[in-house]
Amino acid sequence: SGAASLLSQKVSGHVINAGDGQHEHPTQAVLDALSIRRAFGRVSGLTVAICGDVLHSRVARSNVSLLHTLGASVRLVGPATLMPAQAERWGVTVHHDMKSGLAGADVVMMLRLQLERMQGGFVPSTREYFRFYGLDREKLSRAAPGAKVMHPGPMNRGVEIDSDVADDPAVSLIQDQVEMGVAARMAVLTSLAARLEADQ
Repeated sequence: SGAASLLSQKVSGHVINAGDGQHEHPTQAVLDALSIRRAFGRVSGLTVAICGDVLHSRVARSNVSLLHTLGASVRLVGPATLMPAQAERWGVTVHHDMKSGLAGADVVMMLRLQLERMQGGFVPSTREYFRFYGLDREKLSRAAPGAKVMHPGPMNRGVEIDSDVADDPAVSLIQDQVEMGVAARMAVLTSLAARLEADQ
């Protein structure tokens, strides 16, 4: 982690961070903020619950930073084994129970369980994980009325999110995230191209 920052110190060209190990994923945070703003008309004042495998998630780290900057309140929800040490230092509240973590949340952002980064022992089984931390209708009912669901993808259906929730256009912003992903990354490339033209 930190490869993009290190590379920017070693080369004279521009560096776009398109995802950096477990460290950062800035364009994902930008598109997520755009999706939230399109759904609610604002980001400031909202409560966003980021749930799941926070420990291994570059998406969570970038979203916490940007959402705070835009005035949202952020919660991290997940098992203690998948939560970074001293996560409270990020300016978030930490919950190990979905019921309390989702209570009154405006946005529920689910994270992929990154089994490929685990050596075992983080969760007993994916079935057990879904029982306690997978998002289904019952758990979502704890969130605020009109709450929206997000997932950066790829989804492990039946592990961190139920298909019934993920595919419901009344609550899910997942398809909007896909669309915003194209727009956000086009904007980054357009901005870079404009700078390159100005430098010539």
